Amino acid sequence: MTRAADGGRIRPLVASALVGTLAATAALVSTAMPAGASHYPVGNELDGIASEFSDPTGMPPGIVNAPCTPSTAHPYPVVLVHGTFVNENFSWQTLAPMLANEGYCVFGLNYGGTTTTTEFGDHQYALDYIEHSAAELAAFVQQVLAWTTEPSGSHATQIELVGHSQGGMMPRYFIEHGWNCAAPTPSPYGARCLQDDAAGQRGATDVHMLVGMAPSNHGADAYGLVPLFQQLFGAQTWMFPEAAGCGACGEQEANSPFLQALNGPGSSLEATPGVLYYVIESAFDEVVTPAPNPVDEALGEWPSAFLHGPTDQVANIRLQDQCPTDATEHIGIIYDPVALWDVDHALADNLSTVAALPPPTCPLFVPPLVSG
Repeated sequence: MTRAADGGRIRPLVASALVGTLAATAALVSTAMPAGASHYPVGNELDGIASEFSDPTGMPPGIVNAPCTPSTAHPYPVVLVHGTFVNENFSWQTLAPMLANEGYCVFGLNYGGTTTTTEFGDHQYALDYIEHSAAELAAFVQQVLAWTTEPSGSHATQIELVGHSQGGMMPRYFIEHGWNCAAPTPSPYGARCLQDDAAGQRGATDVHMLVGMAPSNHGADAYGLVPLFQQLFGAQTWMFPEAAGCGACGEQEANSPFLQALNGPGSSLEATPGVLYYVIESAFDEVVTPAPNPVDEALGEWPSAFLHGPTDQVANIRLQDQCPTDATEHIGIIYDPVALWDVDHALADNLSTVAALPPPTCPLFVPPLVSG
Protein backbone atom coordinates (compact mmCIF):
# COMPACT_ATOMS: atom_id res chain seq x y z
CA MET A 1 0.00 0.00 0.00
CA THR A 2 2.82 2.36 0.86
CA ARG A 3 6.51 2.39 0.17
CA ALA A 4 9.30 4.35 1.72
CA ALA A 5 13.05 4.35 1.88
CA ASP A 6 14.70 2.41 4.69
CA GLY A 7 15.13 5.15 7.26
CA GLY A 8 17.54 5.52 10.17
CA ARG A 9 17.58 2.57 12.55
CA ILE A 10 16.65 2.82 16.19
CA ARG A 11 18.30 -0.13 17.85
CA PRO A 12 18.83 0.40 21.58
CA LEU A 13 16.83 -2.08 23.62
CA VAL A 14 15.95 -0.35 26.88
CA ALA A 15 13.66 -1.46 29.65
CA SER A 16 11.45 1.61 29.57
CA ALA A 17 10.73 1.14 25.87
CA LEU A 18 9.81 -2.50 26.43
CA VAL A 19 7.40 -1.60 29.21
CA GLY A 20 5.82 1.05 26.99
CA THR A 21 5.39 -1.44 24.17
CA LEU A 22 3.72 -3.99 26.44
CA ALA A 23 1.38 -1.28 27.68
CA ALA A 24 0.53 -0.26 24.12
CA THR A 25 -0.28 -3.87 23.25
CA ALA A 26 -2.51 -4.18 26.30
CA ALA A 27 -4.30 -0.96 25.40
CA LEU A 28 -4.91 -2.13 21.84
CA VAL A 29 -6.41 -5.39 23.10
CA SER A 30 -8.57 -3.83 25.81
CA THR A 31 -10.11 -1.25 23.49
CA ALA A 32 -10.87 -3.89 20.84
CA MET A 33 -12.69 -6.31 23.19
CA PRO A 34 -16.49 -5.96 23.00
CA ALA A 35 -18.82 -6.49 25.93
CA GLY A 36 -20.02 -10.06 26.34
CA ALA A 37 -17.11 -11.64 24.48
CA SER A 38 -14.92 -14.41 25.84
CA HIS A 39 -12.13 -13.33 28.13
CA TYR A 40 -9.05 -15.34 27.33
CA PRO A 41 -5.85 -14.13 28.99
CA VAL A 42 -3.88 -12.03 26.52
CA GLY A 43 -0.17 -12.68 26.79
CA ASN A 44 3.00 -11.40 25.20
CA GLU A 45 6.24 -12.72 23.76
CA LEU A 46 7.58 -13.61 27.20
CA ASP A 47 4.60 -15.94 27.60
CA GLY A 48 5.46 -17.45 24.23
CA ILE A 49 9.03 -18.09 25.38
CA ALA A 50 7.75 -19.63 28.62
CA SER A 51 5.54 -22.01 26.63
CA GLU A 52 8.67 -23.50 25.07
CA PHE A 53 9.46 -24.96 28.49
CA SER A 54 5.93 -25.85 29.53
CA ASP A 55 4.01 -26.96 26.41
CA PRO A 56 5.74 -26.59 23.01
CA THR A 57 3.12 -28.72 21.22
CA GLY A 58 0.15 -26.93 22.77
CA MET A 59 -2.04 -24.10 21.61
CA PRO A 60 -2.21 -20.57 23.05
CA PRO A 61 -5.36 -19.28 24.78
CA GLY A 62 -8.14 -18.52 22.30
CA ILE A 63 -7.41 -21.27 19.78
CA VAL A 64 -10.41 -23.58 20.04
CA ASN A 65 -9.79 -26.38 17.49
CA ALA A 66 -13.29 -27.68 18.17
CA PRO A 67 -16.86 -26.84 17.08
CA CYS A 68 -17.36 -23.07 17.27
CA THR A 69 -19.89 -20.39 16.34
CA PRO A 70 -18.40 -16.95 15.63
CA SER A 71 -20.07 -13.63 16.34
CA THR A 72 -22.25 -12.13 13.63
CA ALA A 73 -19.69 -9.35 13.14
CA HIS A 74 -16.85 -11.83 12.46
CA PRO A 75 -18.30 -14.74 10.49
CA TYR A 76 -15.06 -15.99 8.93
CA PRO A 77 -13.08 -18.50 11.01
CA VAL A 78 -9.44 -17.48 11.39
CA VAL A 79 -6.53 -19.92 11.02
CA LEU A 80 -3.20 -18.81 12.49
CA VAL A 81 -0.10 -20.22 10.78
CA HIS A 82 3.30 -20.01 12.49
CA GLY A 83 6.71 -19.68 10.85
CA THR A 84 9.77 -21.88 10.39
CA PHE A 85 11.48 -23.41 13.46
CA VAL A 86 8.69 -22.35 15.83
CA ASN A 87 5.18 -23.44 16.84
CA GLU A 88 1.72 -22.06 17.57
CA ASN A 89 2.19 -21.64 21.32
CA PHE A 90 5.25 -19.46 20.91
CA SER A 91 3.82 -17.39 18.08
CA TRP A 92 0.29 -16.40 19.02
CA GLN A 93 0.06 -15.67 22.75
CA THR A 94 -1.28 -12.19 21.95
CA LEU A 95 -3.13 -12.48 18.65
CA ALA A 96 -5.05 -15.72 19.33
CA PRO A 97 -6.76 -14.58 22.55
CA MET A 98 -7.19 -11.06 21.19
CA LEU A 99 -9.19 -12.29 18.21
CA ALA A 100 -11.13 -14.85 20.24
CA ASN A 101 -12.10 -12.15 22.73
CA GLU A 102 -13.49 -10.11 19.83
CA GLY A 103 -15.79 -12.93 18.78
CA TYR A 104 -13.77 -14.75 16.13
CA CYS A 105 -13.50 -18.53 15.97
CA VAL A 106 -9.72 -19.02 16.02
CA PHE A 107 -7.91 -22.18 14.96
CA GLY A 108 -4.28 -23.22 14.64
CA LEU A 109 -2.01 -26.12 13.71
CA ASN A 110 1.58 -27.12 14.26
CA TYR A 111 2.54 -28.17 10.74
CA GLY A 112 5.58 -29.35 8.82
CA GLY A 113 6.95 -31.68 11.47
CA THR A 114 9.80 -34.05 10.59
CA THR A 115 12.07 -36.45 12.44
CA THR A 116 14.11 -33.37 13.34
CA THR A 117 11.06 -32.04 15.16
CA THR A 118 10.99 -35.20 17.28
CA GLU A 119 14.73 -35.13 17.88
CA PHE A 120 14.49 -31.60 19.25
CA GLY A 121 11.67 -32.34 21.68
CA ASP A 122 8.78 -31.17 19.48
CA HIS A 123 9.82 -27.52 19.67
CA GLN A 124 10.53 -26.87 15.99
CA TYR A 125 7.93 -27.22 13.27
CA ALA A 126 7.53 -26.00 9.66
CA LEU A 127 10.69 -27.83 8.59
CA ASP A 128 9.17 -30.15 5.99
CA TYR A 129 8.91 -29.29 2.31
CA ILE A 130 6.38 -26.53 1.75
CA GLU A 131 4.34 -28.71 -0.60
CA HIS A 132 3.82 -31.19 2.24
CA SER A 133 2.90 -28.45 4.71
CA ALA A 134 0.38 -27.00 2.24
CA ALA A 135 -1.20 -30.45 1.98
CA GLU A 136 -1.52 -30.47 5.80
CA LEU A 137 -3.07 -27.02 5.72
CA ALA A 138 -5.55 -28.16 3.06
CA ALA A 139 -6.76 -30.98 5.32
CA PHE A 140 -6.91 -28.69 8.35
CA VAL A 141 -8.95 -26.07 6.49
CA GLN A 142 -11.59 -28.69 5.68
CA GLN A 143 -11.77 -29.56 9.37
CA VAL A 144 -12.11 -25.89 10.30
CA LEU A 145 -14.98 -25.39 7.86
CA ALA A 146 -16.74 -28.40 9.37
CA TRP A 147 -16.12 -27.14 12.91
CA THR A 148 -17.47 -23.64 12.24
CA THR A 149 -21.23 -23.09 12.36
CA GLU A 150 -22.17 -19.53 11.48
CA PRO A 151 -24.95 -17.71 13.35
CA SER A 152 -27.29 -18.55 10.45
CA GLY A 153 -26.84 -22.24 11.25
CA SER A 154 -24.88 -23.13 8.11
CA HIS A 155 -21.26 -24.21 8.03
CA ALA A 156 -18.66 -21.66 7.04
CA THR A 157 -17.58 -21.82 3.41
CA GLN A 158 -14.43 -19.67 3.64
CA ILE A 159 -11.71 -18.89 6.15
CA GLU A 160 -9.22 -16.12 6.81
CA LEU A 161 -5.54 -16.95 7.21
CA VAL A 162 -2.97 -15.03 9.26
CA GLY A 163 0.58 -16.25 8.92
CA HIS A 164 4.09 -15.27 9.96
CA SER A 165 7.17 -15.76 7.77
CA GLN A 166 6.75 -19.15 6.04
CA GLY A 167 3.24 -19.18 7.51
CA GLY A 168 2.39 -16.12 5.43
CA MET A 169 3.83 -17.58 2.23
CA MET A 170 3.09 -21.31 2.42
CA PRO A 171 -0.70 -20.73 2.29
CA ARG A 172 -0.21 -19.21 -1.16
CA TYR A 173 0.83 -22.66 -2.40
CA PHE A 174 -2.36 -24.06 -0.88
CA ILE A 175 -4.41 -21.25 -2.46
CA GLU A 176 -2.91 -21.66 -5.93
CA HIS A 177 -3.30 -25.43 -6.22
CA GLY A 178 -6.10 -28.02 -6.32
CA TRP A 179 -6.67 -30.55 -3.54
CA ASN A 180 -8.50 -33.84 -3.18
CA CYS A 181 -9.51 -34.01 0.48
CA ALA A 182 -12.02 -36.87 0.24
CA ALA A 183 -9.69 -39.19 2.13
CA PRO A 184 -6.77 -37.29 3.72
CA THR A 185 -3.60 -39.34 4.02
CA PRO A 186 -2.41 -39.79 7.60
CA SER A 187 1.15 -38.85 8.53
CA PRO A 188 2.98 -38.79 11.88
CA TYR A 189 2.53 -35.00 12.11
CA GLY A 190 -0.85 -34.33 10.50
CA ALA A 191 -3.24 -35.57 7.82
CA ARG A 192 -2.62 -34.41 4.26
CA CYS A 193 -4.88 -33.90 1.28
CA LEU A 194 -3.71 -35.12 -2.09
CA GLN A 195 -2.58 -32.37 -4.44
CA ASP A 196 -4.68 -32.66 -7.59
CA ASP A 197 -4.36 -29.68 -9.88
CA ALA A 198 -6.42 -31.35 -12.60
CA ALA A 199 -9.57 -32.31 -10.67
CA GLY A 200 -9.12 -31.11 -7.08
CA GLN A 201 -10.78 -28.08 -5.53
CA ARG A 202 -8.49 -25.06 -5.53
CA GLY A 203 -7.54 -23.73 -2.15
CA ALA A 204 -8.62 -20.26 -3.27
CA THR A 205 -12.22 -21.44 -3.08
CA ASP A 206 -11.90 -21.77 0.70
CA VAL A 207 -10.03 -18.53 1.43
CA HIS A 208 -11.43 -15.02 1.77
CA MET A 209 -8.23 -13.31 2.95
CA LEU A 210 -4.57 -13.99 3.65
CA VAL A 211 -2.75 -11.65 6.03
CA GLY A 212 1.03 -12.15 5.97
CA MET A 213 3.30 -10.82 8.71
CA ALA A 214 6.84 -10.66 7.27
CA PRO A 215 5.91 -13.43 4.80
CA SER A 216 8.72 -14.96 2.77
CA ASN A 217 6.90 -14.32 -0.50
CA HIS A 218 10.13 -13.77 -2.42
CA GLY A 219 12.35 -15.64 -0.02
CA ALA A 220 15.02 -14.95 2.53
CA ASP A 221 17.55 -12.44 1.27
CA ALA A 222 19.37 -11.64 4.55
CA TYR A 223 20.73 -8.29 3.40
CA GLY A 224 22.06 -9.81 0.17
CA LEU A 225 23.95 -12.71 1.75
CA VAL A 226 21.74 -15.41 0.23
CA PRO A 227 22.17 -14.17 -3.38
CA LEU A 228 25.91 -13.88 -2.72
CA PHE A 229 26.07 -17.48 -1.51
CA GLN A 230 24.10 -18.55 -4.59
CA GLN A 231 26.69 -16.89 -6.81
CA LEU A 232 29.45 -18.73 -4.97
CA PHE A 233 27.87 -22.14 -4.46
CA GLY A 234 25.04 -22.35 -6.99
CA ALA A 235 22.30 -24.89 -6.29
CA GLN A 236 24.19 -26.16 -3.25
CA THR A 237 22.97 -23.04 -1.44
CA TRP A 238 19.42 -24.36 -1.16
CA MET A 239 20.31 -28.07 -1.31
CA PHE A 240 22.45 -27.92 1.83
CA PRO A 241 19.61 -27.01 4.24
CA GLU A 242 17.47 -29.70 2.64
CA ALA A 243 20.19 -32.27 3.34
CA ALA A 244 20.42 -30.94 6.91
CA GLY A 245 16.75 -31.75 7.51
CA CYS A 246 14.92 -28.54 6.63
CA GLY A 247 13.38 -28.78 3.20
CA ALA A 248 11.43 -25.58 3.79
CA CYS A 249 14.64 -23.68 4.48
CA GLY A 250 16.11 -24.34 1.06
CA GLU A 251 12.81 -23.65 -0.66
CA GLN A 252 12.52 -20.28 1.11
CA GLU A 253 15.85 -18.93 -0.09
CA ALA A 254 15.50 -16.01 -2.48
CA ASN A 255 15.49 -17.17 -6.14
CA SER A 256 15.01 -20.83 -5.20
CA PRO A 257 13.34 -23.02 -7.84
CA PHE A 258 10.35 -23.39 -5.52
CA LEU A 259 9.78 -19.64 -5.22
CA GLN A 260 10.32 -19.07 -8.93
CA ALA A 261 7.55 -21.57 -9.61
CA LEU A 262 5.29 -20.14 -6.90
CA ASN A 263 5.57 -16.56 -8.12
CA GLY A 264 5.50 -17.41 -11.79
CA PRO A 265 6.85 -15.43 -14.76
CA GLY A 266 4.37 -12.55 -14.33
CA SER A 267 3.31 -10.38 -11.42
CA SER A 268 -0.35 -11.22 -11.92
CA LEU A 269 0.28 -14.76 -10.66
CA GLU A 270 1.29 -13.58 -7.20
CA ALA A 271 -2.31 -12.73 -6.22
CA THR A 272 -4.92 -15.37 -6.98
CA PRO A 273 -8.24 -13.87 -8.14
CA GLY A 274 -10.93 -13.98 -5.50
CA VAL A 275 -8.54 -13.81 -2.53
CA LEU A 276 -7.64 -10.63 -0.64
CA TYR A 277 -4.07 -10.09 0.55
CA TYR A 278 -2.58 -7.85 3.24
CA VAL A 279 1.21 -7.93 3.57
CA ILE A 280 2.78 -6.35 6.66
CA GLU A 281 6.56 -5.95 6.71
CA SER A 282 9.25 -4.14 8.66
CA ALA A 283 12.06 -2.14 7.09
CA PHE A 284 14.35 -3.75 9.69
CA ASP A 285 13.61 -7.36 8.76
CA GLU A 286 16.90 -9.24 8.92
CA VAL A 287 15.57 -12.37 7.18
CA VAL A 288 12.99 -11.27 4.60
CA THR A 289 14.95 -8.15 3.74
CA PRO A 290 13.15 -5.28 2.00
CA ALA A 291 14.60 -3.45 -0.98
CA PRO A 292 16.99 -0.80 0.35
CA ASN A 293 15.42 2.20 -1.34
CA PRO A 294 12.62 3.29 -3.71
CA VAL A 295 15.01 3.35 -6.68
CA ASP A 296 15.65 -0.39 -6.39
CA GLU A 297 11.92 -0.96 -5.99
CA ALA A 298 11.27 0.97 -9.21
CA LEU A 299 13.81 -1.24 -10.99
CA GLY A 300 11.82 -4.29 -9.96
CA GLU A 301 13.72 -5.26 -6.81
CA TRP A 302 10.64 -5.49 -4.63
CA PRO A 303 10.82 -6.08 -0.90
CA SER A 304 10.85 -9.83 -0.29
CA ALA A 305 7.53 -9.71 1.53
CA PHE A 306 5.51 -7.48 -0.78
CA LEU A 307 3.27 -8.98 -3.44
CA HIS A 308 2.56 -7.78 -6.95
CA GLY A 309 -1.15 -7.50 -7.59
CA PRO A 310 -4.12 -5.19 -8.22
CA THR A 311 -4.46 -2.44 -5.62
CA ASP A 312 -8.02 -3.50 -4.82
CA GLN A 313 -6.78 -7.01 -4.02
CA VAL A 314 -3.31 -6.52 -2.49
CA ALA A 315 -2.30 -4.09 0.24
CA ASN A 316 1.43 -3.83 0.98
CA ILE A 317 2.11 -2.13 4.31
CA ARG A 318 5.44 -1.12 5.80
CA LEU A 319 5.25 -0.51 9.54
CA GLN A 320 7.71 2.38 9.51
CA ASP A 321 5.48 4.27 7.09
CA GLN A 322 2.86 4.20 9.84
CA CYS A 323 5.11 4.57 12.89
CA PRO A 324 8.75 5.63 12.37
CA THR A 325 9.42 4.70 16.01
CA ASP A 326 8.74 1.04 15.28
CA ALA A 327 12.03 -0.91 15.19
CA THR A 328 10.58 -4.41 15.21
CA GLU A 329 12.06 -6.97 12.83
CA HIS A 330 11.38 -10.52 11.62
CA ILE A 331 10.93 -12.26 14.95
CA GLY A 332 9.26 -9.53 16.98
CA ILE A 333 6.66 -8.54 14.38
CA ILE A 334 4.13 -11.11 15.63
CA TYR A 335 4.05 -9.28 18.98
CA ASP A 336 4.42 -5.74 17.66
CA PRO A 337 1.38 -3.63 18.69
CA VAL A 338 1.38 -1.74 15.37
CA ALA A 339 1.40 -4.96 13.33
CA LEU A 340 -1.30 -6.44 15.57
CA TRP A 341 -3.42 -3.33 14.99
CA ASP A 342 -3.06 -3.82 11.25
CA VAL A 343 -4.01 -7.50 11.42
CA ASP A 344 -7.02 -6.77 13.60
CA HIS A 345 -8.39 -4.11 11.25
CA ALA A 346 -7.62 -6.07 8.10
CA LEU A 347 -9.70 -8.98 9.38
CA ALA A 348 -12.53 -6.67 10.37
CA ASP A 349 -12.85 -5.55 6.75
CA ASN A 350 -15.33 -8.25 5.58
CA LEU A 351 -15.45 -6.59 2.14
CA SER A 352 -14.82 -7.77 -1.39
CA THR A 353 -11.78 -5.52 -1.84
CA VAL A 354 -8.90 -4.47 0.40
CA ALA A 355 -9.36 -1.19 2.20
CA ALA A 356 -7.08 1.41 3.76
CA LEU A 357 -6.47 0.63 7.41
CA PRO A 358 -7.06 3.26 10.09
CA PRO A 359 -3.82 4.79 11.37
CA PRO A 360 -2.57 3.27 14.64
CA THR A 361 -1.58 5.20 17.72
CA CYS A 362 2.20 4.95 17.56
CA PRO A 363 4.07 3.76 20.66
CA LEU A 364 6.95 5.85 21.91
CA PHE A 365 9.28 3.08 20.73
CA VAL A 366 8.94 -0.55 19.66
CA PRO A 367 12.18 -2.46 20.27
CA PRO A 368 13.42 -5.28 18.04
CA LEU A 369 13.19 -8.96 18.98
CA VAL A 370 11.02 -8.57 22.09
CA SER A 371 8.48 -6.25 20.51
CA GLY A 372 5.54 -6.86 22.80
